[in-house]
Amino acid sequence: MRSRVRAAGHAVHPMLMVFPLGLLSTAVGFDLLHLFTDRASFATTAAHLIGAGVLLGVLAAATGWLDWRLAVPPGTRARRVGLIHGSANSAVLALFALSWLLRSGEPSWQPGWFAVVLGWIGLIGAGVGGWLGGELVERLGISVEEDAHPDASSSLRTSGAAHRP
Repeated sequence: MRSRVRAAGHAVHPMLMVFPLGLLSTAVGFDLLHLFTDRASFATTAAHLIGAGVLLGVLAAATGWLDWRLAVPPGTRARRVGLIHGSANSAVLALFALSWLLRSGEPSWQPGWFAVVLGWIGLIGAGVGGWLGGELVERLGISVEEDAHPDASSSLRTSGAAHRP
């Protein structure tokens, strides 16, 4: 099944999702640093990473939703797994957004315990959502080119795949 939202020959969703995942998981790391050192700069950095991660997560989610809506056949296991994948990751974004809001009124973005816990729950949820994304690609073949093989031509080529030996 070929992804519908593409750039330079590849699906956009997997290109974008690495940014929110990296930003949000790094924010949890900065919360840990703040917990152990009590340095305000770590709390401020975590809040900024969360803000950027949520914004980029919405963009990644939009491209994933478009692919799910336009390319994944209705009534299939892939459609159901995709719905759970998108729902789980949307919940992750909501948890981190709430964590960000709880910090926003505090001096130097100091997180309370609840804001930190939301980040940890969000990180665990991101692992579940990521596993479901892997299930979609690796097990169900979603967004994998039908003619993919070890000697396929470059995705930048507009003509067909290389000849299989």
